[in-house]
Amino acid sequence: MTEKRLLLVAAAALVDADGRVLICQRPDGKQLAGLWEFPGGKVETGETPEACLIRELDEELGISVTQACLAPFVFASHEYEAFHLLMPLYLIRRWTGTLTAKEHKAIAWVKPSKLTDYPMPPADAPLVAWLRDLI
Repeated sequence: MTEKRLLLVAAAALVDADGRVLICQRPDGKQLAGLWEFPGGKVETGETPEACLIRELDEELGISVTQACLAPFVFASHEYEAFHLLMPLYLIRRWTGTLTAKEHKAIAWVKPSKLTDYPMPPADAPLVAWLRDLI
């Protein structure tokens, strides 16, 4: 078995007052284009997953989140062809700013029971059951 590089990606499940979760559609031209995912991104060298999420949510969605509002929830571990992805998912119920799809094709607020209606990357899909059971 060949060793694959480990890719650490932090993701967020933003939950609104109605118990809906925000998902984002990957833009055309990117790997896995058109699939729906939880917002977040690659953890840079020397960066914590929490700092990564605060940065990524500002860059991708134009919202501000404080570290105190990041609640570690569950993680995904998935082997892709070229790398192994480790993705902690944080629950976030408070943020400031207006959500804007800056880097995604679209965004949608979805009840957890309906998340399976949206095609997701292999690493994101198993997280849906955890959200459905919690919210």
